[in-house]
Amino acid sequence: MAKNVVVVGAQWGDEGKGKIVDILTESADIVVRFQGGNNAGHTVIVGEEKYIFHLIPSGILHAGKTCIIGDGVVVDPEVLIQEINVLKAKNLFRPEDLLISKNAHLIMPYHKKLDIARERLRGENKIGTTGRGIGPAYEDKVARCGIKCGDLLCEQDFRLKLKANLLEKNHYIRTILHEDGFEIHQIYHTYMTLAATIGPFIKNTSKFLSKAMEFKRSILFEGAQGTLLDVDHGTYPFVTSSNTVAGEAATGSGIGPSKIDAVIGVTKAYATRVGEGPFPTELSGKEADRLREQGGEYGATTGRPRRCGWFDAVALRYSARINGLDGLVVTKLDVLDNLKEIKVCTGYKLKDNLIDDFPTECSCLWKCEPVYETLEGWMSPTQGVKSFSKLPKKAQAYIKRIEELTGVEVIIVSVGANRRDAIILKDPFKGL
Repeated sequence: MAKNVVVVGAQWGDEGKGKIVDILTESADIVVRFQGGNNAGHTVIVGEEKYIFHLIPSGILHAGKTCIIGDGVVVDPEVLIQEINVLKAKNLFRPEDLLISKNAHLIMPYHKKLDIARERLRGENKIGTTGRGIGPAYEDKVARCGIKCGDLLCEQDFRLKLKANLLEKNHYIRTILHEDGFEIHQIYHTYMTLAATIGPFIKNTSKFLSKAMEFKRSILFEGAQGTLLDVDHGTYPFVTSSNTVAGEAATGSGIGPSKIDAVIGVTKAYATRVGEGPFPTELSGKEADRLREQGGEYGATTGRPRRCGWFDAVALRYSARINGLDGLVVTKLDVLDNLKEIKVCTGYKLKDNLIDDFPTECSCLWKCEPVYETLEGWMSPTQGVKSFSKLPKKAQAYIKRIEELTGVEVIIVSVGANRRDAIILKDPFKGL
C-alpha cells in the first residue's frame, strides 16, 4: 500500500493535475506543492463552482487535510494572500490546514520587472514567460542572494538582504534595462505588512513531514507545469525555471527519495502547449480550433490560448522513463467524443530516419516530423460515464493503445471537468 504518492504532469503542463490532486486528496492526509510558483494554475470544479489555485495545493478544498507550500516553491506573498482571501470569502479557508516552508524563496517586485523587461528585449527570441518573476526568483536562489519566507520573520535580516539586493538590481534595471529602480523603504514596509498575514503559516515543513511519516500519515506531492518543461530534462530553453519531474518531490519538500512509494503521471488524451518552443504534433487551422474550443484550452493563469495537437507517445515514453511512472491518468477523453478519426504519434521522422526516442535538443526537435497511427473515433458521449466497461468500445481501445505505446498502466480516466467526472480504476494509495 502506497503511503506517499507523487503526481506530475507528463506533457507540457495543463494536463488537469489540479482535478486529479483534488480527487486523490480523499485518500491522503497531507498535500505538498513542491516546485514552481504562481506561473502555474490548477483548476478544480466542484458542482457549479470553479476554483483556480496558483500556489495553494489543490487539496485545500478538503477539510482536515494539511496543505503545504514546500521548499522548492517560489512564493509571491501578494498572490498567496489573494488566494487565501478568495477561500475566506467562500468560508473554505481553515488556518490550521496551511503551512509554508520557511525555506521557500520569495518573489520580489524587482523579479517581476526583470522578467517582463528581459522578455521584451528578446523580441522574436522570447521564451513565452508569464512575466510573474518566477525565473529571476530562481536565479537569485541559485546565486545565493535570494530572500526566503523565513526571513519575513526577522525584520532585520529581511532589511539587510533587501538592501544588498537592491544595490545590484537597481543598477542593472536603470543602466541596462533603462527602467525605474526601487526604493528600499517601499518594498520593506509592503513586505512587512504581508508578513503579518502569512507569518503564522511559515514553519519548518521538512520536520513536519518527517514526523507525519513516522505516524504513517499519507502524503500527496503535487507537481506544477509538466515534464517537458523541466529546466534540466525539457525542451530547453523553452522551459520553466524549476525541476518539474518526480525527483524534485523529494528535494522540493525536504524528504528523502526513498520515502516516495509511487509516481503518477497525468496526460491529456491529446496534447497542448503554452508559450514558445517545438511541439511535433501541433495542429493548425480548424483542427486545432476544434480541440481548443471543445477542450477549453486557455491558460488558467494567463488566459492565453493553448497550442493543440495529437497525443504524442514518443514524448510520453520519455516522460515515463525520467519520472519512473507507476501509473498514468488520462484526462479530457470526452474532448475527443465527436471525432471520426483520432491520430496518435508513434514515432518521429528525422532526416529520413525513424526515431522512437524524444530528443530534448530544440534544434533537433524542430525538425522532427510525427509518424501517425490513425484510430477510429467512438462518436458518442463519454462525459458522466462511471466505469471503464461502460465507455464506448473504441474509447476503451484508445486507452488500451495508449497503455501499449507508453508501457504505463492507466489508473484513472477523466471524462469531464467536474470532480465527479472520473473513472478510478486503481487508487494509488491503496496499491498499484
